[in-house]
Amino acid sequence: MSIWIYIAVMAAVTYLIRVIPFTLFRKKIKSQLLQSFLYYVPYAVLSAMTIPAIFYSTGNMTTALTGTAVALVLAYFDLPLIVVALAASASAFLCGLLLV
Repeated sequence: MSIWIYIAVMAAVTYLIRVIPFTLFRKKIKSQLLQSFLYYVPYAVLSAMTIPAIFYSTGNMTTALTGTAVALVLAYFDLPLIVVALAASASAFLCGLLLV
């Protein structure tokens, strides 16, 4: 099969995913239940993509848990995202060095 067929199918799927909600929901959504459900969808999808990547990125559960714990503690204290990310990465790295 030609790669152009794959590209065309992916373009069509991507286009349909973006167009279907606009064709189905032309009016403002007034249902509080549906609005509250749709409000949390981006957070749920982001969590579903991020959490597995956190635990399987280092190849060692101890380093992953160390980095996650550091990130949670620093995020609890409302530190900037760059500080949280760098500290979590550094702690996972250092934990990996200590385990070797």
